[in-house]
Amino acid sequence: MVHFVIIGAGECGARAAFALREKGFSGEITLVGAEPLAPYERPPLSKTGSADPKFIVTAERYAENGIRLLTGLEARDFDTSSKTVTLSDGTSLSYDRLLLATGASARSFPGAPEDSRHIRALRTHHDAMALRDAMKPGRYIAIIGGGFIGLELAATARLLGADVTVIEGLERVLKRGVPEEIAHLLAERHRAEGVDIRCGVSIQSLSEGGGKALIRLSTDEVIEADLALVGIGARPNVEIAERAGLAIDNGIAVDTYLQTSAPDVFAAGDCCSFPLSIYGRRVRLESWRNAQEQGTLAAANMLGLDEAVSAVPWFWSDQYDMTLQISGLAEGATTHQRRELGAGAFILFHLDADGRLIAASGIGPGNAVARDIRLAEMLIAARAHPNPAALAASDIKLKSLLAA
Repeated sequence: MVHFVIIGAGECGARAAFALREKGFSGEITLVGAEPLAPYERPPLSKTGSADPKFIVTAERYAENGIRLLTGLEARDFDTSSKTVTLSDGTSLSYDRLLLATGASARSFPGAPEDSRHIRALRTHHDAMALRDAMKPGRYIAIIGGGFIGLELAATARLLGADVTVIEGLERVLKRGVPEEIAHLLAERHRAEGVDIRCGVSIQSLSEGGGKALIRLSTDEVIEADLALVGIGARPNVEIAERAGLAIDNGIAVDTYLQTSAPDVFAAGDCCSFPLSIYGRRVRLESWRNAQEQGTLAAANMLGLDEAVSAVPWFWSDQYDMTLQISGLAEGATTHQRRELGAGAFILFHLDADGRLIAASGIGPGNAVARDIRLAEMLIAARAHPNPAALAASDIKLKSLLAA
């Protein structure tokens, strides 16, 4: 019987497994995950209020769909000639087609001690539970990195009563991918909630002693924290692909159909970079929706349906009662237009030199920006050149620009 193997039991891998069944695949499916838990949602990890993971589906659903789920086992190597995968327990799996959905890992701080109780990153449910235990009234949390993860955790920690300092080496928070107007608004909200945000500050060393994390700044000031959270980005998990001789380019390099440089081997999600025609360049995305969409797309292409990557990137972040949503990639924009939505919500529309809409960034309470960001996403996908004045005019419906 034909056997498809999926390495990586996260959002992308689980979505691919079920999509294969939904698309009519009747062969064997094996889903291999290194963590002991069944696949669970990653976004709730930065909202560490619950001790229970949010599983993508119930355990029974895998059996009902004929998906063999192997947890607590790491895929160590695979051989493209013999089409076999070697697992950490010494067993091997033969595959007809293989999907690498290995995700990404949190970047560690250079020189910091490993396996420290007082210095953590956030990537797994186990990490989230360690952070949850530390986020209590009277505890002091230092967060290294003012990106999405760092600020979401800062908000969570404050809501749970902990004192928080955020240390960012660049001149402002959310420097990568978020417009300054929105980043400034979020930073001010954090400060109003009591978060100490320090930007343009470098760290000499990160160590531990006396039951504390010790953060020595370039000014020689030493910050002592009950816990230091390192949130300085993620790196794609490409090691198994490298050992198999696959092409690597800011992740596992795939073509527009998510095919790697090896026959019958695909890659999807955070671990891979791919050409995105709407921007004319290769990109790698770390987002929940991209993992879902590429899991489904990889399943289609493992079945020979030849469906190309075309989705417009979309990201979101919840902090306090504020939601940030970004559609598209603003790199390459030369101008932007601001549309006021009321109640403090607004959207920035990013245009390139030719007047094409390439991205939209919105922020507001709750779902205030969701509908218009969705419409902006449709305009971006259509490669529209909307009238800039119409984008800024809140009395002109964005939907009307789709027909223009």
